Order: sequence, then structure tokens, then C-alpha cells
Amino acid sequence: MPFPFFGDDKSTIAQMLNTLPQVGRLEWIGLRPVRREPMLAVAEATAETDRHLHGDHARPKPGGKRQVTLIQHEHLAAVAGYLSLPEPVDPGRLRRNLAVSGLNLLALKNRRIRIGEEVVLEITGECHPCSRMEEELGPGGYNAMRGHGGLTARIVQGGLMRAGDLVRIEPTPPAEPGS
Repeated sequence: MPFPFFGDDKSTIAQMLNTLPQVGRLEWIGLRPVRREPMLAVAEATAETDRHLHGDHARPKPGGKRQVTLIQHEHLAAVAGYLSLPEPVDPGRLRRNLAVSGLNLLALKNRRIRIGEEVVLEITGECHPCSRMEEELGPGGYNAMRGHGGLTARIVQGGLMRAGDLVRIEPTPPAEPGS
């Protein structure tokens, strides 16, 4: 049986982009209670709809695209490798709120994900590294993070999330006629 996307006149890039059968896992949650202070790893956090994570110092505007930040858990080892570190980088050092494994986060831009039973995030864009990575990781930290900085998201539906929760991709709603 041929691969369903090749040789099939009905196949499109859109079909391939929507084929994401994986289920991920929330590996780590971090809050920044005070600006420029170390991240605080927590077992659970409450996401406030269209706001931020409760207990995080960041106060983005409603409708903002950077209400929460995510990083690919698998990239922690890659960044460490680029810096010749013996173990994966602790996610708190990278200043992201959530570390997710099992899903290619970059494939989720402009998609929605559900974390646990309650929280729904809309992935809004890339979270590029900043000069703080040189401070935190040492010389080369910025370049080690390039392409591995993670993503930003908007909180569509708030609620409680816990480390270990499953992360599922929400179905893409059908396109409206004429759009």
C-alpha cells in the first residue's frame, strides 16, 4: 500500500501538516516569581485564560502572543551537547515556562494544544534566544540556543496543569466558507 500522501491526487501539504498523531508529555513547569531571578520549578501551575501562569512575574496584555513559553524537552540535551556539557541543560536556566517531550513543537505553530484536561494553548510563534543565554550558559550560549529557543503561546482556556500531564494536539476547526 503506498504512503497515503504520495501518488494520491487528494493529498496536499495541508493534510501532511495536520497529520500529528503523537501525544506528548509535560515534563517540567517553571515560574519566574521575580524578574531576573532564578526560575522556580513547580509540580503544578494554574494558567489564567488570556493572561499568564499564576505566580509568574510576567503580566502580558490580554490577547498577547507571549503569555507562556515552551521548550522542546529533547532539545535540552542538544543544547548541552553544543556546549560540551555532560548532562542536559536544566530547563529553568533557559527561562521558559514549560518543557514538553514527545511532540515536535515547531510543527505546532498556529495550532492549539491541550495540556491535561483543562488548559488549551494556542502556539503563536518562535521564542528566539536572547543575550541572557550568554550570561546563563556561558560563551556560545546564544548560538547553542539558536533553533532551540522554543515557542510562545496564548492561553485560550485556563486551568490547572501538572508535570506529567499528557499534551495533545487539538483538532483544527474546519475552514469557514470563503476564507
